[in-house]
Amino acid sequence: MDPDLTALRTLHDQQLRRGARPAGPGARVERNGPVVRQTGPAHGWNGVLWSALSAEDADAAVAAQIRHFRAAGHGFEWKLYAHDTPADLGDRLLAAGFVPDEPETVMVAEASAVSAPVPLPEGVELREVTDEEGVRMVVEVHDRAFGGDSSHLGRRLLDQLAGAPGTVAAVLALAHGEPVSAARLELPPGSDFAGLYGGGTVVPWRGKGLYRALVAHRARVAAAHGRRWVQVDAADTSRPILARLGFAELTRTTPYAYEI
Repeated sequence: MDPDLTALRTLHDQQLRRGARPAGPGARVERNGPVVRQTGPAHGWNGVLWSALSAEDADAAVAAQIRHFRAAGHGFEWKLYAHDTPADLGDRLLAAGFVPDEPETVMVAEASAVSAPVPLPEGVELREVTDEEGVRMVVEVHDRAFGGDSSHLGRRLLDQLAGAPGTVAAVLALAHGEPVSAARLELPPGSDFAGLYGGGTVVPWRGKGLYRALVAHRARVAAAHGRRWVQVDAADTSRPILARLGFAELTRTTPYAYEI
């Protein structure tokens, strides 16, 4: 049965945004009037998770978050969703000095519906990440797949594995022992949702089913942890694959970054 997407979006907002819990050691979630934000270490995720603003109070609320994170000493992200108010909040963030990243589509599926194992190419195996060496390989894959420096991701993952092991899982695809794809699963406490993140595959191994295999593997882990839904903030490259797997589009989101 197809889910009621409006009700599911409301549940998503309640559990993962308005009612968010800290994502890892050293992070805290704060409710500042009509804004919910997370503040943590510089290598963690810092930003605004939810807001319920009006045209009258939006600019003051944006300025207050800038002051807060300036005092904390690092930049942050404002996760703007298509149904957030006021309708021109994106323009207001731009005017305040934020820089938008590529828009993403929030997609959801029942974990049990997308968990069927996917055949792997010969010589490829999946391995759970449990230690520093595994985290190092996750970072290596992300650097090769996406470019840039993913060391902050490695530090965040190590923090969670050591200090909050029940809230995260990560998996590698190894081809004859070489890491060629990696992804992680966020398991927010008290939520019906699990989040699929990463999903990076190095160029020579793309188009061989590894992305689908990592989605299915993480969906099985999510279901084993009692999560009914898996959600993805999907880039345009991933959206068609996820749609074919049975994911539905819930809303759109655009990350707005503010650098100090």
